[in-house]
Amino acid sequence: MSADLQRICIVGAGRMGEGIALAFMFAGLPVTLIDIKQRDEAAQDRYFRQIEDHLRGELATHARLGSLDPAQAEQAMSHLHLSGREGSGGDLQSAAVVFEAVPEVLELKAQTFAWLSAACGDETVIASTTSTFLVTQLAALVTHPQRFVNAHWLNPALLMPLVEVSRSQDTCPQVVQRLMALLKRIGKVPVQCSPAAGYIVPRIQALAMNEAARMVEEGVASAEDIDTAIRVGFGLRFSVLGMLEFIDWGGGDILFYASHYLAEAIDPRFLPPKVIAENMAQGRNGLREGQGFYDYQDVDLEAYKLQRLGEFTRKLELMGLSPVFNGGVATSSARS
Repeated sequence: MSADLQRICIVGAGRMGEGIALAFMFAGLPVTLIDIKQRDEAAQDRYFRQIEDHLRGELATHARLGSLDPAQAEQAMSHLHLSGREGSGGDLQSAAVVFEAVPEVLELKAQTFAWLSAACGDETVIASTTSTFLVTQLAALVTHPQRFVNAHWLNPALLMPLVEVSRSQDTCPQVVQRLMALLKRIGKVPVQCSPAAGYIVPRIQALAMNEAARMVEEGVASAEDIDTAIRVGFGLRFSVLGMLEFIDWGGGDILFYASHYLAEAIDPRFLPPKVIAENMAQGRNGLREGQGFYDYQDVDLEAYKLQRLGEFTRKLELMGLSPVFNGGVATSSARS
């Protein structure tokens, strides 16, 4: 098999494993999805048929949405090979990257990594997809930890572009580069983060979700109104401007004073981190001062703002939320 078409193996045939397999099938790469549970032959065949039926159903949904046609769905299925633990050795040996996607049970992961360490080639990149454990904790379970990394996918794995990649102190930088290149090849947007609990998105997401639940608990607004506010306010803005970029647009000092007000009015949990006060002291409040979390001193601010505004306008149009201009003269009844 040419290096360009090296096989991808996914160990763990559950929801996340299936989703990752779909992402690679969609991109035309050969994928082996490995079920590690011990089953007799009849049970294994039934389970494989269930997986195939589910994946065909997912592809059929995308065909109905216009993402692909039925012939392309069949072509995607042709890239899939299903295997039990026994009989997967050849694919594991030839794989460019092996993604571990077994349940979040440390003992099961330890057993899986011990098996993969023996079954895979020494140069094979082994990437956990865990959302619970840190790469520094799991790296100790793998021989040749320099080839071990974590790749945290977001559900649904086929559709969500983001993959959060973290490395341990032993991970070879070239391994990270290889994984990032592979993810970009299939249309994903990988970002790197330190091995810290919650990664990036789950950490921010947990705070936001808990705050939304508290507002229901406190009677601030109904669940429906809170979710509407998130969809057409909070979420819509942050789909164009990143969160730190948004601080720069509004001004770090604005966030500082608003946070202290909320901390006094509601709870100390709203107090800002030290970096906000430090940025203020250093004159790094954002766009108006030419620097904040980003450096804007060599940026054409008018062009930059116009680009972001254009992105925002297109999202509003897509959602049917664009303001509608009415240049007509108001009627007398409207004036009264």
